[in-house]
Formats: sequence, structure tokens, C-alpha cells
Amino acid sequence: MRSVVSIAVHELRRFLADRFNLFFVLVLPMILVVVLGLQATSQAPGRVGVLDGGEAGGSGAAGGLATVLLEQLGATGLEATAYTDPEELDADVTGGVLDVGVVVRPGEPAQLEMVAPGGEAPPGLDQLVRGAADEALAELGRSRVLVGTGSSAADVAAALERAGAEREPATVDVRSTDPVMQEFASMGRFDIGAGGQLLLFVFLNTLTAASATIQARRSGALRRVMAAPVTARQVVAGQALGRFVVAAFQGVYIMAASSLIFGVDWGNLAVVSLVVAVFGLVAAGVAMLIGVAMDSEGVASGVAVGAGLVLAALGGCMVPLEFFPDAMRRVAYLTPHAWAYEAIAEVQRRGGGLVEVLPQLGVLAAMAAVVLALGAWALRRSLGRVM
Repeated sequence: MRSVVSIAVHELRRFLADRFNLFFVLVLPMILVVVLGLQATSQAPGRVGVLDGGEAGGSGAAGGLATVLLEQLGATGLEATAYTDPEELDADVTGGVLDVGVVVRPGEPAQLEMVAPGGEAPPGLDQLVRGAADEALAELGRSRVLVGTGSSAADVAAALERAGAEREPATVDVRSTDPVMQEFASMGRFDIGAGGQLLLFVFLNTLTAASATIQARRSGALRRVMAAPVTARQVVAGQALGRFVVAAFQGVYIMAASSLIFGVDWGNLAVVSLVVAVFGLVAAGVAMLIGVAMDSEGVASGVAVGAGLVLAALGGCMVPLEFFPDAMRRVAYLTPHAWAYEAIAEVQRRGGGLVEVLPQLGVLAAMAAVVLALGAWALRRSLGRVM
């Protein structure tokens, strides 16, 4: 047993000694967790630029339409900025500084022109701008009527300000009928991305460790190991344990770092750790097969990266399985990632325990048994040729 552990520890040390591997193990997973978390739940307000094309709407007590429109856009939670140069407005819209621009044209009635990349405003933002414009026109209309009764512009402005401050805002409760969206809404901004990256990098980095087996075969390291007082079975067990240790190290690191840095809630840690452990066994078996089947480290790395990314994409690590069409979801269940994804989702989102994830664990254990058996058989044959 000591020989098996020694081989496994040596494999982990050799894997971590490569600085290139450290980037993919320690840095890249956290970067992707941040990027996906910010992309999925960005809270940044829409950015709108308003160009005054001549103070359409006149200079009533509440100011021109462009001025009032800026106030209304800010009141709706949008980031509104005044512009005086049409070319600057167009450049900022084209360059992505603004999501949409609004040009106020003079005339009666006033005309508003919306400027957006590709001629189409982001979904929902155009409605917010239209609503703010309607409210601005209504406010200007009210001020004109009040000024027409003989009140001074200052008195009208003060009265409208008091009315706005005293008015109770309407409350709106949004209820979703989609249980999947309810689950996603209840999660933290980094939780979904962390689960996908956990499975992606546990599998991917375990597969890339297969090149160590090829290097050991080509350098004669396996031949020297076999000359020591160890059996072929111990060498096979040590290689399998070494791949599993890499998977376990990656899984523990991502779970711990994402929890401490981003506050990711994994639910029942013991159950999630068990799921990752069984998933890591599948990855270890596949890594052994690649390490024996390939004779070139470069080819093995390419196959490992390609297979790792494709299986991750099919298994819901990049786009949640819930968004897959039915046909694609059936294909996804051919991958271990999909079963591990479902198990982690059950624990992380729905508070499930060991009983709830037993079906997924059973499938993963069966996959692990098959690939580990094949990997062990192939490696023993390779060791037999070495001897």
C-alpha cells in the first residue's frame, strides 16, 4: 500500500511542478467563475445618452424636454448622460459606451429619435426609454397648464417637486411561473458558474495529466519502477490513484476558493464532495486510457483538451442543461458531466441530500468502474511489454 501511495504522491508533485498546469488549476477556474457570474447576473443599469436638439418642448417651468427626460431616465434606474455633440453621441453608441442614444428634435409635438447599435435597442431598454419620455412629456404638459393659470415658474416647479415627494410609489411584485428560473433567481451570482467550472476543470485537468504516463513510458521511468520490488498491480493502482488525486486536488481547491472568495454556497458539502469524488474516478479512468493509447505527449494533450471541452459543453458545464432542447439533453446524458451536473444542482439549488442523488451517483459509479477497468487492463498490458 505504501508503494501505491508513493507513486500517487509522486504523480501529483510532478503535475503541480509544471507552472503551466498551475495556471489552469489555480488561476483560470477562478477567472471563469467571475466572468460567468458577472455575465449571468449583471446588475449594471442601462446606459442612455440624451442629445438636446434645440430644447424641444420649450423652456417651461420644469425646463426643456431633454432636461426633464434626463431626470426621468435617472428616476427609472438608468444611467443617463447629457450630450451636446451628435457625432460624440453616435461614436459612444457605436463604441459600446452607451446602450442607446436619444435625440430630442425641436417641434410641436416634440419628436424623439432613438440611436442604437444595429438599429435595434437592447430588449426592454427601448420600453423604459419610451416610458420615461411619456412621463417627461406629461410633466411638461402639467407645468405648462399651471403656468397658464398665472402661477410663477418657480411656484410651479416647487409644487410639482412637493407632489412628487409626497406621492407613494407603486409596488410591483414579480412572480415567475418557471420553476427553473425561480431556482436560478434564488442562487448567488457566482453559484451557477462555479458548479459548471468545477466539473469542467476536474475532468479537463485530470485528462491532461495523462501526458505524465506517456512521459514515464518514453523516458524509461516505468521500466525502472518495475525493476523495484513492486508488482504490476501496485504500479497500476498507483497510476490510477495518482490521476484521482489530481482530480480531488482540483475539486477541493475550486470548492474552497469559490466559497471563501465569492461566497458560493455548495449546499451539503459532504454530498457534493462525494459526487465530485466519483466523477473524479471517471476522469481518472479516461486519463489512464489516453495515457496508454497515445504515444505522443502533444497528441495526448490535444485529445485531452478537446475531449474535456466537448464533453463539458455537452454535459451542461457551459450552458445549463435546463436550457438544452430535448434532443440535446438526451445526448448530454451520455456524458458523466450531465449526471454530475444534475447531482450538484439537486444539492446546491434544492437542498437535496445523499438519497436524492443516489441515481446520479449510481450512473457515475458504473461509468467509473468501466473506464477504470479498461484503463487498468490497458496499462497492465503496456507494463507487460516493458517487462
